[in-house]
Amino acid sequence: MDLSINRTVAYDCKYYVGDRPCIWHKRNKVLCTCQHYDPLKGNLLIIKLDAMGDVLRTSCLLPVISKVWPGMRVTWITRAESIQLLANNPYITEILPYGTDALVHLAARTFDKVINLDAGRISAALASMANAKEKIGYIVSDEGYVIGTNPAAEVWLKMGVFDDLKKANQRTYQEIMCSIAGLPTDGIRYVFELTEEEINNGRDQLQKMGVDLEKNIIGIFTGGGGRWVQKQWIEERFIDLILNLKQELGQSAVILLIGGPQEKEQNQRISSRVQGRAVDVGCDNTVRHVASLIRSCTVLLSGDSLPMHVALSMGRRVVVLFGPTSHSEIELFGLGEKVFADLDCLVCYKQVCDCKPNCMELITVDMVKQAILRQLSLS
Repeated sequence: MDLSINRTVAYDCKYYVGDRPCIWHKRNKVLCTCQHYDPLKGNLLIIKLDAMGDVLRTSCLLPVISKVWPGMRVTWITRAESIQLLANNPYITEILPYGTDALVHLAARTFDKVINLDAGRISAALASMANAKEKIGYIVSDEGYVIGTNPAAEVWLKMGVFDDLKKANQRTYQEIMCSIAGLPTDGIRYVFELTEEEINNGRDQLQKMGVDLEKNIIGIFTGGGGRWVQKQWIEERFIDLILNLKQELGQSAVILLIGGPQEKEQNQRISSRVQGRAVDVGCDNTVRHVASLIRSCTVLLSGDSLPMHVALSMGRRVVVLFGPTSHSEIELFGLGEKVFADLDCLVCYKQVCDCKPNCMELITVDMVKQAILRQLSLS
């Protein structure tokens, strides 16, 4: 007997995959249409490739999109390294890595809306390739250059072209992106979902390293990001800061040194110099594991970098050091404070600076220490 003859497939269900059982059939053996049936009303494509921090902060738009355009199947194209930031996201139906997979989908499918908020040529070209009723953000013109699809997109494009406009801007990234997409700003928030197993793995590592999770935990990310070298604070000041904090707080707080592969040698030097006053959690962790470690922090000190975005997505307090990049564009959601020098040349976006002392050198240990203490008092 052919059991498939009278078997219905809910092709329009949010959980329909196609080449394998959906999560609910796998878990509970239910059939279409079950109590979890959630029919989709359209297809939305988001293109956001670069950089990882930007991918994560763009996730803030997802809760708003779900309210304004309910029932959309959300497909997100991003680079392979950023997939881990979007995994397990309840607002995203599918994640496509930039490459052959994405190009095949663009060739075969039709979307109701395409949102590309990146004025990079590759992102704009992907948006131009997509067969969609409405394109929002950036596309490539017939002449081959990137253009905005609406006045708000043109404003953001010009900020990227003219330094003085970038410097004068006082709106956050999320406010600007919402204006381009025609979305309200009410309800914007980071969406980065760890599993219970991932959360427990982070806690387990810290406990095995002797960290008392009941104490105040201060995470310090010592990197500056690969693209903007000038965002890096001074190694000697990280050392002085740790020594000052331990003298002030004693055994009531634990300090974690956090970094990626680029910070490995620096963190080893700092750890050696502070002689046990900070716990080096390692620099070879995945982004999701770093997120699980940051989740246990009370406050994270960071530059304008991916760990800052991760901390905000975990609802943790932050102290953020700014120099050449825009502090106005960063939304802290009431969870921290920004530390920067009083200089007219801030927000220069220069790769190399000949100012002595420069903006990062003018951020003192006491400025940072006091900011951390204030955030601890609010936790």
